[in-house]
Amino acid sequence: SRITFLSRPQTEEWKGWMQFAFIMYHYYRAWSAYNWIRVFVSSYVWMTGFGNFLYFDKKKDFSIERMVSMFLRINYFPLLLSAATKTSLDLYYVVPLHTEGFFMTLITCKLAFELEDRFRMTYWKSRIISLLISLLVHILFFETKAVNSLLYFSDEMHFRFQADKYSAWLGIVCGLLMTKVNEFMSWAYGGESKPFVSWAQRFSGVALIALWYFSFGKLGDKFQYNPVHPYIFIVPLVGYLMIRNSSKHLTECHSTFLEFLGRNTLETYVLQFHLFMNHQVQYIPVVIPGSGEDGETYLRVANMLLCGCIFVIVAVWARKITVSTQNSVVELVENIRAKFSSNPPTSQPTGDEEMKPMIDQDDAQPVQSIEMT
Repeated sequence: SRITFLSRPQTEEWKGWMQFAFIMYHYYRAWSAYNWIRVFVSSYVWMTGFGNFLYFDKKKDFSIERMVSMFLRINYFPLLLSAATKTSLDLYYVVPLHTEGFFMTLITCKLAFELEDRFRMTYWKSRIISLLISLLVHILFFETKAVNSLLYFSDEMHFRFQADKYSAWLGIVCGLLMTKVNEFMSWAYGGESKPFVSWAQRFSGVALIALWYFSFGKLGDKFQYNPVHPYIFIVPLVGYLMIRNSSKHLTECHSTFLEFLGRNTLETYVLQFHLFMNHQVQYIPVVIPGSGEDGETYLRVANMLLCGCIFVIVAVWARKITVSTQNSVVELVENIRAKFSSNPPTSQPTGDEEMKPMIDQDDAQPVQSIEMT
């Protein structure tokens, strides 16, 4: 039988537990976990390149509707919230990271199709050349003084973009290898049981994570770790995926609760700074009397749970409003194009779209996921 690597539910679950870790990291000031959190952030940006590559490579949908749809899904709520609360976009730094990642992936995939169609290149040759050109552009920008142009926006954006300068690009590379990975998964876990393969994959995954940790992850000084992070975060990421998909059961099962959190990561990311915490995560809202810093433990836990419930409810509501707005605007764009263009729109229906589409390998329909911090 066919085994699909990184299905939508598993991807949502992955985002869900990472988002929970992000929030707890800020809530409990767990600064010792800084290096792990950096890997989680890069994993989100990696998903942007990975998922969007799968979508574009399968659908060939480079329409204005698609661009408007994804831009709104990523930016609409954060921009609205930033304007309403007079909060700097630096606090929502992953929003521009994902926006850039989406458009970079779109351009890279479009170039690949142009090379394939105009120059009659093979599939693999066109994809590899477009990836190399994209990598060259990344190097010329991020490894030269050109990167200092980001200082025009802010020091924070300058740092954040450098920390994830290759994350989305590496996601595209992994997306290109997806077919080969699925072939391996089907061979290893789709038929007769192969315990040796499962355990070899698990030990390899643990070895990769250990290699990252003992080489760089345990560094206590973030100023030592940050410069090497963009080049080595992929090591623990691949290690995790090897462990998480080391059997048919592990690949096909997932946590429904974490999947739910994963579907709302963009909204929970931006709202954590306003509802679950505030003043740039320096303070925690106290709703229940006596649940402050010196309060009883049970009152502080009750206060956290109450604020958490309100926080999640508002995040789910914000997501529904965002998706509704997204679909309405895209429909408007389609109607305008239909009225003034002889060629009807060719974009895929947006439906209940998230920011990072994946592809269901069985029916080739877009599988949405979103991102976050």
